[in-house]
Parts: sequence; C-alpha cells; structure tokens
Amino acid sequence: NMDSTLHYIHNDSDLSTNSSFSPEEERKSKVQDVVPQALLDQYLSMTDPSRAQTVDNEIAKHCAYSLPGVALTLGRQNWHCLKDTYETLASDMQWKVRRTLAFSIHELAVILGDQLTAGDLVPVFNGFLKDLDEVRIGVLKHLHDFLKLLHVDKRREYLYQLQEFLVTDNSRNWRFRAELAEQLILLLDLYSARDIYDYLRPIAFSLCADKVSSVRWISYKLVSEMVKKLYMASTSTFVVDLMNELVEKFCRCRKWSGRQTFVFICQTISEDDCLPMDQFS
Repeated sequence: NMDSTLHYIHNDSDLSTNSSFSPEEERKSKVQDVVPQALLDQYLSMTDPSRAQTVDNEIAKHCAYSLPGVALTLGRQNWHCLKDTYETLASDMQWKVRRTLAFSIHELAVILGDQLTAGDLVPVFNGFLKDLDEVRIGVLKHLHDFLKLLHVDKRREYLYQLQEFLVTDNSRNWRFRAELAEQLILLLDLYSARDIYDYLRPIAFSLCADKVSSVRWISYKLVSEMVKKLYMASTSTFVVDLMNELVEKFCRCRKWSGRQTFVFICQTISEDDCLPMDQFS
C-alpha cells in the first residue's frame, strides 16, 4: 500500500533541527519509497537492546556492518531514515560496533556528500578519534580517504590532532604508528608546504626515531616524500630548513642510530629522485 505518506519530503532544514517529534512525525521521518517499508523497519529495529538478548548478542554489529549498503540503497535523500540509527550505533557500549562504523565512515561520507558529512558524520568521526585504539585504528587506516572529502578549512582543523595518534593505549602497538606514517605520506597532497613543515614534520621526525625498525623504514619514505613536496613548492626556504634540521638532528647525533637514520634517509631521497643531485650535494 504505497500511499502518499511514502513520498515524505525531507528538506535540509530538518537536518539542523533537533526538536522532539510527535510519534506520528517520528514515524514519517523513517518513511521512504525505495524498499518495502516493513523491511527497513525490521533493519532499524536491530538496535533495540531487547533484540540482542533474544535474537543475537552481536545483532548491533551486523546492523553497523550493513549500514553503508543500506545507505547506498536508500540514497542520500533518505538519510533521515538512518540518521538516528547511525548515532545510536556510534554510541553503542560494545567497542566492536563502534569499530565497525569507524572502518566504514569514509565510505559513508562518499555516499552522503559533503554537506551531510560535515553535519552528521564529522561529530561521530571526532568521537572515534578519542575512542579505544581498536576503534581509532579504523579511523586511522582511512584518514586520508575521509579528510580529502572535507572542505579545506575543516581539514586543517585536524592538523592539531594528528600528533595524538603517536599516543596509544599500549606502547607496544607499533603497527598503529606504522599506519600513521603510511597515512601521513598520503596526507602530504592535502596540505600546504607551511602546514607540512609546521605540523607534519615534527611527527615524521618522531617516527624516524621509533624503537621499531618497521616504523622507522616507513618514516624514511615519509621524510623523503616531504623533502620532495617542499622542494616542489614555490617557497623553497622550507626544504632548506628541513634539510638543515636533518643534518643537525640526525647526522650530528651522538648516538650511532641517529647517524644511521641520516644515511637511510639520504639513501631514500637519492633512490626516489626527491631532489636534483646538485641540491642533494
């Protein structure tokens, strides 16, 4: 019975209001005409705590796993049907549920577009950044994929938070730092030379001195790409300052490991043709 209520029109002003709806309005906000309404209602009921006790204690995790697919099927014009469910899942007590959402938030951002992402996904994304490492790794693995979808001003706000990824619940979790180095290589394309020098350079130098060799090797690549990026920028003073700091911090380091790091960075810069040889000399 596809009556006129199925063609509920949801405008942008509804996204910014957080007023309490009447039961009838609440029902209408979940109505769409893409799939049978009973099927969607069944899916939305998966977040009901009683279902976890009677059906499957991981039903909320299954719901979170399927959410990007449901959102893609319904389309961004019907996001209002899923918004409450998404926020419920994002604050679920089980970290596995939040982890599942963290791993797919970049995919959902592509589906929803920049306006809905800025209004509805960014607050959830910010919450995941402060979550357990098991949840944060989902955000970190797709950090570049998510940040590239944001406007430049919004993207710059995260520069201040990148160094927080150096701190983990377990200091032996070196794969976390290795993933950070990998993501920073990709993030070089999203930021200006000044931002790279001011914010990403200190993190890169910290990773180059990591206790785990796998992290250091990725960091050498990060520094060489940073040199390449700064050299190609119109303001060449940054690359000169960076190279001087490399000499001061690593080449003249009292510890042999620091001097060894300098040699490896030079090797990477040379092999990847990050600088003309006269500049390298």
